Amino acid sequence: MISNLPFVYEALPMRVLFGVGTRSSARDEALRLGMSRVLILCGPAHEGVAGEISRELGDLHAGTYAGARMHTPVEVTEQALALARERRCDGIVAIGGGSATGLAKALALRTDLPQIVLPTTYAGSEMTPILGETKGGVKTTQRSAKVLPETVIYDVDLSMDLPVHLSGVSGINAIAHSVEALYARDANPIVAVLALESIRALVNALPAICADPHDRAARTGALYGAWLAGICLGAVGMSLHHKLCHTLGGSFDMPHAETHAVVLPHALAYNAPAIPEVMARLRDALGVDDVPAALYNLNRAIGAPRGLRELGMPEDGIDRCVELAVANPYWNPRPLERAQLHALLTRAYLGDAPSIDLSVNQGAGS
Repeated sequence: MISNLPFVYEALPMRVLFGVGTRSSARDEALRLGMSRVLILCGPAHEGVAGEISRELGDLHAGTYAGARMHTPVEVTEQALALARERRCDGIVAIGGGSATGLAKALALRTDLPQIVLPTTYAGSEMTPILGETKGGVKTTQRSAKVLPETVIYDVDLSMDLPVHLSGVSGINAIAHSVEALYARDANPIVAVLALESIRALVNALPAICADPHDRAARTGALYGAWLAGICLGAVGMSLHHKLCHTLGGSFDMPHAETHAVVLPHALAYNAPAIPEVMARLRDALGVDDVPAALYNLNRAIGAPRGLRELGMPEDGIDRCVELAVANPYWNPRPLERAQLHALLTRAYLGDAPSIDLSVNQGAGS
Protein backbone atom coordinates (compact mmCIF):
# COMPACT_ATOMS: atom_id res chain seq x y z
CA MET A 1 0.00 0.00 0.00
CA ILE A 2 1.31 3.46 -0.91
CA SER A 3 0.65 5.78 2.02
CA ASN A 4 2.94 8.76 1.41
CA LEU A 5 1.00 10.59 -1.32
CA PRO A 6 1.67 12.80 -3.16
CA PHE A 7 5.40 12.24 -3.61
CA VAL A 8 8.33 13.37 -5.74
CA TYR A 9 11.17 11.10 -6.81
CA GLU A 10 14.20 12.52 -8.60
CA ALA A 11 16.90 10.13 -9.84
CA LEU A 12 20.45 11.43 -9.55
CA PRO A 13 22.68 11.29 -12.65
CA MET A 14 25.49 8.88 -11.86
CA ARG A 15 27.24 5.88 -13.39
CA VAL A 16 27.78 2.86 -11.10
CA LEU A 17 30.04 -0.13 -11.78
CA PHE A 18 29.48 -2.98 -9.31
CA GLY A 19 31.32 -6.29 -9.20
CA VAL A 20 34.59 -8.04 -8.46
CA GLY A 21 37.81 -6.60 -9.87
CA THR A 22 36.01 -3.55 -11.22
CA ARG A 23 38.76 -1.18 -10.06
CA SER A 24 40.58 -2.15 -13.28
CA SER A 25 38.03 0.08 -15.02
CA ALA A 26 39.45 3.25 -13.45
CA ARG A 27 41.52 4.25 -16.48
CA ASP A 28 38.69 3.65 -18.94
CA GLU A 29 36.34 5.70 -16.78
CA ALA A 30 38.88 8.51 -16.50
CA LEU A 31 39.23 8.62 -20.28
CA ARG A 32 35.46 8.50 -20.73
CA LEU A 33 35.18 11.58 -18.51
CA GLY A 34 37.89 13.40 -20.45
CA MET A 35 40.50 13.30 -17.70
CA SER A 36 44.15 13.69 -18.71
CA ARG A 37 45.76 14.75 -15.39
CA VAL A 38 44.26 12.82 -12.49
CA LEU A 39 44.71 13.60 -8.79
CA ILE A 40 44.31 10.54 -6.55
CA LEU A 41 42.90 11.20 -3.07
CA CYS A 42 43.09 8.75 -0.17
CA GLY A 43 43.95 8.44 3.49
CA PRO A 44 47.16 6.90 4.83
CA ALA A 45 45.53 3.46 5.11
CA HIS A 46 44.94 3.25 1.35
CA GLU A 47 48.24 4.43 -0.06
CA GLY A 48 48.96 0.90 -1.27
CA VAL A 49 45.74 0.70 -3.26
CA ALA A 50 46.35 4.24 -4.49
CA GLY A 51 49.69 3.06 -5.85
CA GLU A 52 47.95 0.25 -7.75
CA ILE A 53 45.42 2.68 -9.20
CA SER A 54 48.16 5.13 -10.16
CA ARG A 55 49.87 2.37 -12.15
CA GLU A 56 46.53 1.50 -13.74
CA LEU A 57 46.08 5.15 -14.74
CA GLY A 58 49.60 5.29 -16.19
CA ASP A 59 50.31 8.59 -17.91
CA LEU A 60 47.01 10.01 -16.68
CA HIS A 61 48.28 10.10 -13.07
CA ALA A 62 49.40 13.62 -12.11
CA GLY A 63 49.73 13.28 -8.33
CA THR A 64 48.47 11.72 -5.09
CA TYR A 65 47.29 13.39 -1.89
CA ALA A 66 47.12 10.87 0.97
CA GLY A 67 46.01 13.15 3.80
CA ALA A 68 42.22 12.70 3.78
CA ARG A 69 40.74 13.00 7.28
CA MET A 70 37.41 12.43 9.01
CA HIS A 71 34.78 15.17 8.86
CA THR A 72 36.57 16.93 5.94
CA PRO A 73 38.45 19.69 7.76
CA VAL A 74 38.70 22.82 5.61
CA GLU A 75 42.45 23.05 6.17
CA VAL A 76 42.94 19.59 4.63
CA THR A 77 40.85 20.58 1.63
CA GLU A 78 43.04 23.66 1.14
CA GLN A 79 46.17 21.49 1.09
CA ALA A 80 44.72 19.12 -1.50
CA LEU A 81 43.41 22.04 -3.53
CA ALA A 82 46.88 23.58 -3.66
CA LEU A 83 48.32 20.30 -4.99
CA ALA A 84 45.55 20.01 -7.60
CA ARG A 85 46.32 23.48 -8.86
CA GLU A 86 50.08 22.93 -8.80
CA ARG A 87 49.73 19.75 -10.88
CA ARG A 88 47.06 21.28 -13.16
CA CYS A 89 44.70 18.37 -12.48
CA ASP A 90 41.50 18.00 -14.46
CA GLY A 91 39.95 15.06 -12.62
CA ILE A 92 39.83 13.26 -9.28
CA VAL A 93 39.95 9.60 -8.29
CA ALA A 94 39.12 9.05 -4.61
CA ILE A 95 39.86 5.75 -2.85
CA GLY A 96 38.62 4.98 0.64
CA GLY A 97 35.66 5.63 2.90
CA GLY A 98 33.76 8.77 3.76
CA SER A 99 36.93 10.77 4.46
CA ALA A 100 38.34 10.37 0.95
CA THR A 101 34.92 10.83 -0.64
CA GLY A 102 34.29 13.97 1.40
CA LEU A 103 37.62 15.44 0.35
CA ALA A 104 36.88 14.72 -3.32
CA LYS A 105 33.51 16.43 -2.99
CA ALA A 106 35.06 19.45 -1.26
CA LEU A 107 37.50 19.84 -4.17
CA ALA A 108 34.72 19.39 -6.72
CA LEU A 109 32.67 22.09 -5.01
CA ARG A 110 35.54 24.53 -5.42
CA THR A 111 36.75 23.46 -8.87
CA ASP A 112 33.93 21.51 -10.55
CA LEU A 113 36.42 18.73 -11.40
CA PRO A 114 34.82 15.37 -12.33
CA GLN A 115 35.11 12.61 -9.74
CA ILE A 116 35.54 8.84 -9.78
CA VAL A 117 35.08 7.26 -6.35
CA LEU A 118 36.18 3.76 -5.32
CA PRO A 119 34.63 3.02 -1.90
CA THR A 120 36.40 0.70 0.51
CA THR A 121 33.82 0.92 3.32
CA TYR A 122 30.04 0.94 3.59
CA ALA A 123 29.74 4.71 4.15
CA GLY A 124 27.36 5.41 1.24
CA SER A 125 28.29 9.09 0.90
CA GLU A 126 29.65 8.43 -2.59
CA MET A 127 26.05 8.22 -3.85
CA THR A 128 24.97 11.63 -2.59
CA PRO A 129 25.13 15.32 -3.52
CA ILE A 130 25.79 16.07 0.17
CA LEU A 131 29.00 17.53 1.58
CA GLY A 132 29.81 17.92 5.27
CA GLU A 133 32.78 20.11 6.18
CA THR A 134 34.31 21.04 9.53
CA LYS A 135 35.74 24.41 10.43
CA GLY A 136 36.49 25.67 13.92
CA GLY A 137 34.98 22.59 15.55
CA VAL A 138 31.61 23.01 13.80
CA LYS A 139 30.44 20.67 11.06
CA THR A 140 28.04 22.04 8.46
CA THR A 141 26.40 20.25 5.55
CA GLN A 142 25.13 21.37 2.18
CA ARG A 143 23.57 19.82 -0.93
CA SER A 144 24.95 20.70 -4.34
CA ALA A 145 24.91 18.93 -7.69
CA LYS A 146 28.55 20.01 -8.08
CA VAL A 147 29.72 17.50 -5.45
CA LEU A 148 27.93 14.45 -6.88
CA PRO A 149 30.53 12.00 -8.24
CA GLU A 150 30.24 11.20 -11.94
CA THR A 151 31.24 7.54 -11.49
CA VAL A 152 31.30 5.18 -8.53
CA ILE A 153 33.22 1.93 -8.88
CA TYR A 154 32.18 -0.69 -6.33
CA ASP A 155 34.75 -3.48 -6.18
CA VAL A 156 33.99 -6.19 -3.63
CA ASP A 157 37.73 -6.96 -3.52
CA LEU A 158 38.39 -3.51 -2.03
CA SER A 159 36.20 -4.38 0.95
CA MET A 160 37.64 -7.83 1.68
CA ASP A 161 40.42 -6.48 3.90
CA LEU A 162 38.21 -4.03 5.79
CA PRO A 163 38.73 -4.93 9.46
CA VAL A 164 35.80 -6.65 11.14
CA HIS A 165 35.25 -3.78 13.57
CA LEU A 166 35.16 -1.16 10.81
CA SER A 167 32.99 -3.40 8.66
CA GLY A 168 30.43 -3.60 11.41
CA VAL A 169 30.20 0.06 12.37
CA SER A 170 30.41 1.19 8.75
CA GLY A 171 27.51 -1.12 7.97
CA ILE A 172 25.44 0.25 10.85
CA ASN A 173 26.20 3.73 9.52
CA ALA A 174 24.68 2.63 6.20
CA ILE A 175 21.64 1.19 7.97
CA ALA A 176 21.13 4.60 9.58
CA HIS A 177 20.83 6.20 6.14
CA SER A 178 18.10 3.76 5.16
CA VAL A 179 16.22 3.95 8.46
CA GLU A 180 15.98 7.73 8.32
CA ALA A 181 15.00 7.64 4.65
CA LEU A 182 11.86 5.72 5.62
CA TYR A 183 10.48 8.62 7.67
CA ALA A 184 12.01 11.57 5.83
CA ARG A 185 9.75 14.53 5.09
CA ASP A 186 10.24 13.86 1.36
CA ALA A 187 10.02 10.06 1.61
CA ASN A 188 8.57 8.22 -1.37
CA PRO A 189 7.71 4.62 -2.30
CA ILE A 190 10.79 4.07 -4.47
CA VAL A 191 13.18 5.08 -1.71
CA ALA A 192 11.19 3.03 0.83
CA VAL A 193 11.67 -0.14 -1.24
CA LEU A 194 15.40 0.54 -1.57
CA ALA A 195 15.73 1.35 2.12
CA LEU A 196 14.08 -1.85 3.33
CA GLU A 197 16.11 -3.96 0.89
CA SER A 198 19.26 -2.22 2.10
CA ILE A 199 18.48 -2.81 5.77
CA ARG A 200 17.71 -6.49 5.22
CA ALA A 201 20.91 -7.00 3.22
CA LEU A 202 23.11 -5.33 5.84
CA VAL A 203 21.46 -6.93 8.88
CA ASN A 204 22.04 -10.35 7.28
CA ALA A 205 25.59 -9.62 6.08
CA LEU A 206 27.21 -7.93 9.07
CA PRO A 207 27.05 -10.85 11.56
CA ALA A 208 28.30 -13.18 8.80
CA ILE A 209 31.30 -10.90 8.19
CA CYS A 210 31.97 -10.86 11.92
CA ALA A 211 31.97 -14.67 11.94
CA ASP A 212 34.11 -14.96 8.78
CA PRO A 213 35.73 -11.78 7.41
CA HIS A 214 36.60 -13.61 4.18
CA ASP A 215 33.00 -14.58 3.39
CA ARG A 216 32.77 -13.12 -0.11
CA ALA A 217 29.00 -13.55 -0.32
CA ALA A 218 28.55 -11.61 2.92
CA ARG A 219 30.95 -8.90 1.72
CA THR A 220 29.01 -8.64 -1.53
CA GLY A 221 25.72 -8.37 0.37
CA ALA A 222 27.07 -5.66 2.64
CA LEU A 223 28.43 -3.62 -0.26
CA TYR A 224 25.14 -4.03 -2.10
CA GLY A 225 23.22 -2.87 0.97
CA ALA A 226 25.55 0.08 1.42
CA TRP A 227 25.08 1.11 -2.21
CA LEU A 228 21.30 1.13 -1.78
CA ALA A 229 21.65 3.04 1.51
CA GLY A 230 23.72 5.64 -0.28
CA ILE A 231 21.00 6.08 -2.90
CA CYS A 232 18.52 6.66 -0.07
CA LEU A 233 20.82 9.16 1.62
CA GLY A 234 21.18 11.11 -1.62
CA ALA A 235 17.49 11.05 -2.56
CA VAL A 236 15.78 12.39 0.57
CA GLY A 237 16.51 14.52 3.60
CA MET A 238 17.78 13.17 6.89
CA SER A 239 16.52 13.86 10.41
CA LEU A 240 17.50 13.73 14.09
CA HIS A 241 19.96 10.86 13.90
CA HIS A 242 22.17 12.54 11.30
CA LYS A 243 21.91 15.93 13.01
CA LEU A 244 23.16 14.45 16.28
CA CYS A 245 25.98 12.54 14.59
CA HIS A 246 27.15 15.56 12.60
CA THR A 247 27.09 17.66 15.76
CA LEU A 248 29.04 15.07 17.75
CA GLY A 249 31.57 14.53 14.99
CA GLY A 250 32.21 18.20 14.34
CA SER A 251 32.29 19.25 17.98
CA PHE A 252 34.35 16.44 19.47
CA ASP A 253 36.16 14.95 16.43
CA MET A 254 34.58 11.58 17.15
CA PRO A 255 34.91 8.65 14.71
CA HIS A 256 32.15 8.89 12.14
CA ALA A 257 30.92 5.31 11.73
CA GLU A 258 31.24 4.41 15.41
CA THR A 259 29.22 7.47 16.39
CA HIS A 260 26.44 6.53 13.96
CA ALA A 261 26.39 2.98 15.31
CA VAL A 262 26.00 4.11 18.93
CA VAL A 263 23.39 6.79 18.26
CA LEU A 264 21.08 4.98 15.80
CA PRO A 265 19.08 2.78 18.23
CA HIS A 266 18.48 5.76 20.52
CA ALA A 267 17.48 8.19 17.76
CA LEU A 268 15.06 5.63 16.31
CA ALA A 269 13.57 5.01 19.77
CA TYR A 270 13.07 8.77 20.17
CA ASN A 271 11.15 9.02 16.89
CA ALA A 272 9.30 5.70 17.17
CA PRO A 273 6.08 7.10 18.72
CA ALA A 274 5.69 9.52 15.79
CA ILE A 275 6.24 6.95 13.00
CA PRO A 276 4.05 3.90 13.74
CA GLU A 277 3.75 2.83 10.08
CA VAL A 278 7.51 2.93 9.59
CA MET A 279 8.08 0.95 12.77
CA ALA A 280 5.60 -1.68 11.57
CA ARG A 281 7.44 -2.00 8.24
CA LEU A 282 10.76 -2.34 10.04
CA ARG A 283 9.37 -4.99 12.39
CA ASP A 284 8.10 -6.97 9.38
CA ALA A 285 11.35 -6.56 7.45
CA LEU A 286 13.56 -7.66 10.35
CA GLY A 287 11.20 -10.16 11.96
CA VAL A 288 11.51 -8.58 15.41
CA ASP A 289 9.12 -6.93 17.87
CA ASP A 290 11.45 -4.18 19.14
CA VAL A 291 13.50 -2.60 16.33
CA PRO A 292 15.63 -0.20 18.43
CA ALA A 293 16.53 -3.08 20.74
CA ALA A 294 17.38 -5.27 17.75
CA LEU A 295 19.75 -2.60 16.39
CA TYR A 296 21.26 -2.17 19.84
CA ASN A 297 21.83 -5.93 20.03
CA LEU A 298 23.27 -5.94 16.50
CA ASN A 299 25.82 -3.40 17.73
CA ARG A 300 26.74 -5.78 20.53
CA ALA A 301 27.00 -8.71 18.13
CA ILE A 302 29.44 -6.93 15.80
CA GLY A 303 31.54 -5.45 18.60
CA ALA A 304 30.56 -1.81 18.19
CA PRO A 305 31.37 0.57 21.05
CA ARG A 306 28.75 0.45 23.77
CA GLY A 307 28.51 4.19 24.40
CA LEU A 308 29.74 7.61 23.37
CA ARG A 309 32.09 7.91 26.33
CA GLU A 310 34.09 5.00 24.91
CA LEU A 311 34.64 7.20 21.86
CA GLY A 312 36.09 10.06 23.88
CA MET A 313 33.05 12.29 24.28
CA PRO A 314 33.22 14.35 27.50
CA GLU A 315 30.17 14.04 29.74
CA ASP A 316 29.69 17.81 29.77
CA GLY A 317 29.44 17.65 25.98
CA ILE A 318 25.87 16.36 26.25
CA ASP A 319 24.55 19.85 27.00
CA ARG A 320 26.51 21.37 24.10
CA CYS A 321 25.22 18.74 21.69
CA VAL A 322 21.61 19.35 22.75
CA GLU A 323 21.94 23.10 22.24
CA LEU A 324 23.53 22.71 18.81
CA ALA A 325 20.91 20.17 17.75
CA VAL A 326 17.99 22.46 18.60
CA ALA A 327 19.69 25.67 17.42
CA ASN A 328 19.72 24.63 13.75
CA PRO A 329 17.61 21.47 13.57
CA TYR A 330 16.94 19.18 10.67
CA TRP A 331 13.27 18.42 10.02
CA ASN A 332 12.17 15.57 12.28
CA PRO A 333 8.90 13.62 12.62
CA ARG A 334 8.85 14.27 16.37
CA PRO A 335 9.46 17.75 17.84
CA LEU A 336 12.90 18.24 19.38
CA GLU A 337 12.57 18.64 23.14
CA ARG A 338 15.64 19.52 25.19
CA ALA A 339 14.90 17.29 28.18
CA GLN A 340 14.13 14.25 26.03
CA LEU A 341 17.18 14.85 23.81
CA HIS A 342 19.33 15.12 26.93
CA ALA A 343 17.94 11.77 28.12
CA LEU A 344 18.60 10.22 24.68
CA LEU A 345 22.20 11.41 24.64
CA THR A 346 22.76 10.36 28.25
CA ARG A 347 21.69 6.80 27.41
CA ALA A 348 23.89 6.85 24.33
CA TYR A 349 26.79 8.24 26.37
CA LEU A 350 26.49 5.55 29.06
CA GLY A 351 25.80 2.72 26.62
CA ASP A 352 22.37 1.94 28.08
CA ALA A 353 19.67 0.24 26.03
CA PRO A 354 17.35 2.50 23.99
CA SER A 355 14.01 3.46 25.50
CA ILE A 356 10.76 4.27 23.65
CA ASP A 357 8.54 6.84 25.37
CA LEU A 358 5.07 5.38 24.91
CA SER A 359 3.42 8.45 26.45
CA VAL A 360 4.30 10.63 23.42
CA ASN A 361 1.40 11.49 21.11
CA GLN A 362 1.81 10.47 17.49
CA GLY A 363 2.37 13.27 15.02
CA ALA A 364 4.92 15.19 13.01
CA GLY A 365 7.25 17.85 14.26
CA SER A 366 9.91 20.14 12.93
